Order: sequence, then structure tokens, then C-alpha cells
Amino acid sequence: MTLSRSLSRPWVRRALAVVCLLAVLAPAFAWASGAVGYAEPLDNAADAAGAEDAAVSHHAGLLPDYGVPGLGATAGTLVSAFVGVGLTLALALVVGRLLERDSEP
Repeated sequence: MTLSRSLSRPWVRRALAVVCLLAVLAPAFAWASGAVGYAEPLDNAADAAGAEDAAVSHHAGLLPDYGVPGLGATAGTLVSAFVGVGLTLALALVVGRLLERDSEP
């Protein structure tokens, strides 16, 4: 199935619109988490176990802390959201095509 054929389906267009809306709202979610003092559960567990000081980062990641170096927090979060959506969508399309190819007689 081609991409244009997939996009012709109403549910695909609606789902893509919802995902894009969530990506646009990502900076608001980031701001809200900071406003309420949210911390990652794994960080909380490391802090409770006293292991936070012993942590060694060997690879900071593609977009560490959901940001982009050189951009502000809001712009970095927005770019990070769209990069994540794009990579996830690309992976889903590749897996879908592989599965489609295997199911054809």
C-alpha cells in the first residue's frame, strides 16, 4: 500500500492530525511538568536508593532531556516531539511494508 493510498483513508488522516496536535502541545506538557515539580520515576528510584551520585552516562542520547542544544526549552521540546513522531512514523511504515510483503502470496 502506498503512502498516498494510506492517507486517503479518513481514519489515517484523523490519527495523523491528533499525533501532530500532541506534538505541537508538547512544550505545554513540558512546562506543566515543571510547574508541578514532576520528576521521572526512575530518577526518583535512583535518588531513593542513593544511586543518583553513582550514575555514569555513556551516551547522552539523540535529544537529551527532550531538548535541542542551542534552542530554548520550548522550541527544543517542539523539535524533539516532531523528530520523535517522524522516527516512529517512519519505523511503523517500514515494519508495515515488511509485513505486507510477507503476507502477499
